[in-house]
Amino acid sequence: MTNPIEEGIAEHRGDLHVRHYLLRLARPVEEVWPALATSAGLGEWLAAAESFEPRLGGAVALGLPEGTARGRVTAWDVERVAEYTVEGRGRIRFHLEPDRPAGTVVRFTHESEQDVDPGWRERFERLLAVVEADVL
Repeated sequence: MTNPIEEGIAEHRGDLHVRHYLLRLARPVEEVWPALATSAGLGEWLAAAESFEPRLGGAVALGLPEGTARGRVTAWDVERVAEYTVEGRGRIRFHLEPDRPAGTVVRFTHESEQDVDPGWRERFERLLAVVEADVL
C-alpha cells in the first residue's frame, strides 16, 4: 500500500521556507473537503477555528496554545482549493484532486518565514483518522 502521507522537498524562496506534502485519502473529495474547509473540520485535527468565513477574503482565527492566530482566506475554490494566510504562521494551502478509484489526493503547501516544521506529519495523521472515521 502507498504511504498516505508523503513529505516532499523543503525549499527556500527568498526569506520563505516552503514545505510540501502529498496526502492520499480513501474518501471522495466531497467527504474530505469539510475537514479542510469548515470550522468544525479544522477543529477536529488542526486547531479550533474561533472564527471562520468560508469565502475568498473571509476571516480566519485559529485558537492555538499560545493564543489566537488571525488571518484571511487567500484562495477559495469549493471542493478544490482552500488556502489560509495566518499572521505568524504563514500560508497554508490545500489543493484537492480526485484519486482513483474513489479517493482524494491533497497537495499541501506551507510557506512561512519560520524554518521550523510545526508538526505537520502528526497533524496529518489526525486528519486521516478524522476523515477515515467519517466524523464530519
